[in-house]
Amino acid sequence: MSCYGYILSLKMTDKNSQQSVCPYLLRCLAHNPIIYSPYFYNAELQKSKSMNNSTKQTKQKIRVLFCDQLNLARGKYLPESVASSGEAGICKGVYAVTYSRLQLNAPGAGVDEGLPDVTLKFDPSSYRDSWHSNTKIAIADIYEDGKPYGLCGRSALKKAIEGWRRHGLDPMIGLEGEAYVLESIDDGLKPYNTPGSYVYGTGPFNDPEKLMDVIWDTAEKCDIPVESINAEFDTPQFELTLRYADALKACDDFFLFRNMAREVLYEKGYVLSYLPKPFEEISGSGLHINLSFKDMAGNNALANGISENNLSDLAKGCVAGLLKHHEALGGILAPTVNSYDRLTKDGMCGYWANWGHDHRGAAVRLSKELGSAARIEHRVGDCAASPYFAVAAILQAALLGFEKQYPLPAEAPKSVDQQDTTLSHIATSLAESLKALEADIELSDAIGGELIANYCAIKTGEVNELAGKSKKEIIDYYSYYI
Repeated sequence: MSCYGYILSLKMTDKNSQQSVCPYLLRCLAHNPIIYSPYFYNAELQKSKSMNNSTKQTKQKIRVLFCDQLNLARGKYLPESVASSGEAGICKGVYAVTYSRLQLNAPGAGVDEGLPDVTLKFDPSSYRDSWHSNTKIAIADIYEDGKPYGLCGRSALKKAIEGWRRHGLDPMIGLEGEAYVLESIDDGLKPYNTPGSYVYGTGPFNDPEKLMDVIWDTAEKCDIPVESINAEFDTPQFELTLRYADALKACDDFFLFRNMAREVLYEKGYVLSYLPKPFEEISGSGLHINLSFKDMAGNNALANGISENNLSDLAKGCVAGLLKHHEALGGILAPTVNSYDRLTKDGMCGYWANWGHDHRGAAVRLSKELGSAARIEHRVGDCAASPYFAVAAILQAALLGFEKQYPLPAEAPKSVDQQDTTLSHIATSLAESLKALEADIELSDAIGGELIANYCAIKTGEVNELAGKSKKEIIDYYSYYI
């Protein structure tokens, strides 16, 4: 039977036999079964299929993420129906490996226990928007046996926040990251071509392919609050700053922003490298952590306490704590072998344990702005550090200084070229910084002894992997991860 005859026969069949036929086509046949040619029938059938497919929405998946000690966004995709429980299992062995997947018997990672699971816990009512279609993001804490897992950096941050809240103060954090844009080529990576770029530049000479526009627009769609983006000192280097927020939200935002920016540029053939020193001959890239506090009335507790000759006890304690634990903080805030090519005595990178008012040559800079914008800026770190782990360490060091009333050293000389070389300073290698961190029992215990022990074991393994490697080999080791 021809298609045309088949159509006519459908008009003469009973209702039951018609139920498998396209409803749209049957309505048309009811009005005039004769006008439909075989060509028209096929067209209508395809149109019907298209309409039916459009009514079937693609099921949304949930990308569950957590930040590990290497600042990698680990996790898994789950169907929304499965994610509705707010839990998922994951092998704790992810805390037993280096970037190259070298497995180590690191404390707390379960190597001696058969690498059992721990539990990712998240709130299904608080999913974040994703930069990929049909996807939402859940940021997870890690639990073991119903309690926060000792290696979870986000839980360590929550612990530090609670320490300050006992004093009626809620830590507020603003994060400024620096990164280079690289282009993927057949034999590796090369700098993004921005020959007319200049410091604090914006527009096409600084970003001819409008890559920063892509990052900015995607951040807005994902409700990640950008404060500013501009070209940095060298080319093709950019500073990417987020709006300040309470400490947990600020770190969540930065964790998502960093991964979003790297992924959307990678899909365009670029690598956004947060590596602290991707090029030996030009400037490094840092992570500046800005700290303030909201008091019980909702005001900035540093508002009138950081001006010259009028430092409050809160400001004095925070600065003194950050300086006393300066060397140990280096082990967390400068967490790669490559970090120490950036941290040199002649750079404006926080090498020396000093502080100053509006002083970019100091490790701890007190802002010129007062009132609601008053803040303490810590300038040592780089973006290889987990934001959760880094901010937890900063908050705990500052809290120790405040609670124990550490004495505040004298302010640094104003000249960025004039440094007091008698001061303590960041170590000259990751291996030495890890030793300083392990030796600082007070700070390690405040952050979490198990977390510090695991971190130092993994990072010592990383140091051993890279021993004897050239600078290029070290950069290549990290390039696609940081």
